[in-house]
Amino acid sequence: MIDGKKVLFSGMQATGNLTLGNYLGALKNWLTLSDEYECFYSVVDMHSITIRQNPAELRKRARNLLTLYIAAGLDPKKNCIYYQSHVSGHAELSWILSCFTYMGELNRMTQFKDKAAKHADNINAGLFTYPVLMAADILLYQADVVPVGVDQMQHLELTRNVAERFNNIYGDVFTVPEAYVGKVGAKIMSLQDPSRKMSKSDENPNASIYLMDDPDTIMRKFKRAVTDSEGCIRYSDAQPGIKNLLDIYCACTGKTPQEAEKEFDGKGYGELKPAVGEAVISVLKPLQEEVARLSGDKAYIDSIIKENAEKANYYASKTLRKVQKKVGFPEKIR
Repeated sequence: MIDGKKVLFSGMQATGNLTLGNYLGALKNWLTLSDEYECFYSVVDMHSITIRQNPAELRKRARNLLTLYIAAGLDPKKNCIYYQSHVSGHAELSWILSCFTYMGELNRMTQFKDKAAKHADNINAGLFTYPVLMAADILLYQADVVPVGVDQMQHLELTRNVAERFNNIYGDVFTVPEAYVGKVGAKIMSLQDPSRKMSKSDENPNASIYLMDDPDTIMRKFKRAVTDSEGCIRYSDAQPGIKNLLDIYCACTGKTPQEAEKEFDGKGYGELKPAVGEAVISVLKPLQEEVARLSGDKAYIDSIIKENAEKANYYASKTLRKVQKKVGFPEKIR
């Protein structure tokens, strides 16, 4: 708890370009949380280097992502928006926690198996111990809640297990975090394969709408979106491509699926696709304009980076000092 508020932690990797799915499924819903929680939103650039990165490109993407957080409406005075790499406590706590995490637990992580299969030429130790760093991210700020998707639940369970194991040995040191269950964001699927989530790592550029896509590109991608041969517009699992387009339309317009279905009753896919494209363009335009404005104000963004790194380090160091004392490290002479 900080000032009577429960603590919430979340973050996104500084790799790839954020998609419409990232925005509608997660980022947009973060905006309502700062009144209820003390929020820490990290640009998790340390996690990014388990895969080889171009250094200049990683720095650029990290800054762009931090700017995008603010452009989307996250107030950096109410939320701690910072670079993971600017808080050394993440790495320090990760090492300590790795000594309380079992090999068998890490061997069971399905995400490691998936990533190792995709990057067989670079199966490094960081990729294997990635979940320990994720646990450190969360426990460092004594987070009460963590918004997670289904694909991250296994990592949160590991975090809980490690926290409880440490607490059982040393007393009440860590807050054991819970999964955040709040308003469920729209689940946006690939435009080319509606059985899979829209992903920033998709090799097919037509499968995802990126937040910085220009209007022509957005419209072109929607016109190429996979549908079916039924020719009617129904919100049904039997028509996953159409259902996905209606989900996107509803998320952008605030309409219900039933209202959208009625609106397009008797119309064809040639009318639905441009309408969805226009709805997306209208949502992304103000976001893109704010990103451009903020990107031109270097001094402001630099000040946010500095101030929020100091805030994050302050809270991180409180936890780290307690943990270091518990495991027997000598106190620093100040």
